[in-house]
Amino acid sequence: MLKLRYFLCLVVPLLISCSDSEEKQYVNVPLDFTIPSNFPSAAYNIEGNKPTEKGFELGKKLFYDGRLASDGLVSCGFCHLQANAFTHHGHTVSHGVDNATGTRNAPPIQNMAFQPIFMYDGTADNLDLQPIIPLTSIIEMNGDLNAILAMMKGDKEYQKLFSQAFEDKAITTENMLKALSQFMVMMVSSNSKFDKFRRSEAGGILTADESSGYELFKTNCASCHATDLMTDNSFRNNGLAVNPKVNDVGRYKVTEKASDYYKFKVQSLRNVEVTAPYMHDGRFGTLEAVLNHYESGIVDSRTLDPLLKKDGKLGIALSQSEKKQIIAFLKTLTDTQYLTDKRFSEF
Repeated sequence: MLKLRYFLCLVVPLLISCSDSEEKQYVNVPLDFTIPSNFPSAAYNIEGNKPTEKGFELGKKLFYDGRLASDGLVSCGFCHLQANAFTHHGHTVSHGVDNATGTRNAPPIQNMAFQPIFMYDGTADNLDLQPIIPLTSIIEMNGDLNAILAMMKGDKEYQKLFSQAFEDKAITTENMLKALSQFMVMMVSSNSKFDKFRRSEAGGILTADESSGYELFKTNCASCHATDLMTDNSFRNNGLAVNPKVNDVGRYKVTEKASDYYKFKVQSLRNVEVTAPYMHDGRFGTLEAVLNHYESGIVDSRTLDPLLKKDGKLGIALSQSEKKQIIAFLKTLTDTQYLTDKRFSEF
């Protein structure tokens, strides 16, 4: 018995000492943020908040932690599901705390580092600040930043991650938002069939319908859904009938310029096959319905995009076969690798 006590007296302090030593010696590992060769330059200031192993891990934990919401349940991941390119699949508009409903459909989270502005109306132009909007919205997460800080300061895992992720080791709102940004910055979707086609890689040969659809897309859609990111990040009125019950004025809400009435941010079409329903209010359940809108459902107004009113004619003339070909092309934008990447999954 005395020998056992003697052994414990020697070994336990040694284990504790080793544990403390490992904690102090931990070096945060930078993550490699690589811009795909067919992508434009990043809009996010990577040098100002370089993704790291522990910063990413912390951001991921925050993204899926329902305790950031007032009900302890609604996390960022609640409305942004990976299998659907981090959209709220099947919900016309997203549901928040106490089953509250908003007026807009949850946009996908992908290639955020390449976007200069966020939200359907462009409320945020800094990725580090964007999460504050859903965090504090009374119909989304209804979170209280002071309560969130108190929760994290009382959580041993958060204490450890913040100390490893940031030089100042501080649990602050600024560091919390930076960690979320690091997680989102790394969420790059760039390995669809279309990407492989553009980079002349194996698996990138388009079928006849996909190729024809791409040519139709370049002629009719690429002015707005530009570059291989599939968006020009502009705000446009695409001729949707206004819902009188909501009367969402879009970009006007931010700028208060009459020229911005009913203009919404052009969303990327990447992974569009799995992100239904579509449009800012989720009014269309299928890609066929979207193309039908552009072909015959355009509503004229003073701020309607000129591209949808050429030579006095509304919309884009498309035959049924042309619609099928465009949809065949759009499905080449599905990036299965991204949709199943375990780096971004909750479990």
